[in-house]
Amino acid sequence: MKAVHLLLITLFFAASKSYSQAEVNVITHNSKERYITTTIGYPVQGTYAPIGLKQPITVLNPDGTGTIQAEDLSKQKINWGIECNEDGTPIFKEGFNSKSYTFWYRPVEGNEWFYSQFSIHFVKKKMFLMGERVKEYEDYNVQ
Repeated sequence: MKAVHLLLITLFFAASKSYSQAEVNVITHNSKERYITTTIGYPVQGTYAPIGLKQPITVLNPDGTGTIQAEDLSKQKINWGIECNEDGTPIFKEGFNSKSYTFWYRPVEGNEWFYSQFSIHFVKKKMFLMGERVKEYEDYNVQ
C-alpha cells in the first residue's frame, strides 16, 4: 500500500511540474532586473525573414536559444525571451487586432542584453520581429 501511495505522490509531482507555469529567467539591463520567458501562448519559435526575402533571418528555438543573421549575412548565436512579470505572465500592449511585446536578446558571446519589438497581428496571422522580420503562424487558441 505504501508503494502505491508513493507512486501516486511521485506521479502527482511529475504531472504538476510538466503542467506548471512558463519558465521565467531573470536578466539585468542598465542595473535593473527584468523577467523573460519563451512561452506566451503563441508559437513564437520559428524562422523570421524580411517579407519577400530568404535572408537575413532570425531563428528562435523553443528553449530560448537561436541565431540572428545580420545584413551582411553573418550569424550570431543568441539567447532570447519575451518580457514578463515574475510569475511568467507576458507584458504586452494591446492594439487593434494585435499585441506588442518587448523582445530581449543577448549574443551568447556577450554580456549585454538588447531589446526590440515583437508583435502579433491576429487578422493577418503574422508575427513581426524587430519590425521587419516576419513569420506566418497558425492560431491554435481559436475555439
